[in-house]
Amino acid sequence: MDQYYRIAGLTVKMDAFGFTRDLAQPYSIDSCSRADITIEVDFRDLKAAYPNASEEIFEYLVTGRDFYSKLVDHAGMMLHASAIAVDGRAYLFSADSGVGKTTHTRLWRQVFGEERVAIINDDKPALRFRDGVWYAYGTPWSGKYGLNQNLCCPVAGICFLERGSKNRIEPYTNNDIIFRFLKQTYRSGNEQYSDKLLSLIESLLEKIPVWRLECNMEPEAAYTAWEAMTKGAIF
Repeated sequence: MDQYYRIAGLTVKMDAFGFTRDLAQPYSIDSCSRADITIEVDFRDLKAAYPNASEEIFEYLVTGRDFYSKLVDHAGMMLHASAIAVDGRAYLFSADSGVGKTTHTRLWRQVFGEERVAIINDDKPALRFRDGVWYAYGTPWSGKYGLNQNLCCPVAGICFLERGSKNRIEPYTNNDIIFRFLKQTYRSGNEQYSDKLLSLIESLLEKIPVWRLECNMEPEAAYTAWEAMTKGAIF
């Protein structure tokens, strides 16, 4: 039976079961007559690639992929990042898997307190441009730890992490910045989709400070990021 959810400010129709339905429960709303996004579940291509995975895993992967692929039609995109809310503003930390996104945001919670720092989404937050402002949203698709909340906050900064022995942060000015975003978001071979995605990334770069942080996994890394990103915020 179709169920309705409010995700990233959009009404989403999805017939889910298992842990996908459990993760989506905080986003559940009463039935409505119109959905902005209808999620289709088709296991065929994933079953061929992962023959030993369970249907619950398939559903989680397929529903997330379908949602993020359609988000671009609503001025939105996914960023592979750990997104946190601090004092009503969102800070996102993106990197390749294994670099330490989750560990870094845990340092923020350790340093500034769990009552002040909330995890919006630990792996795949949604970003949307609405009324001239970029917002970060929690979604049910949030990586292996399932850390997400039904929160929405204006984005104050985005940071790409790199491992290092010392902590050093600087504005990201390299010419490859668009490629860094493309590497950490959902991509499609569809030309129309790609054009919309590139336009969104360019809009985001015009409005949101983007940083490069070379860091270790000590509490000082959180202080270093905080000092720069709060002073450079657009608010």
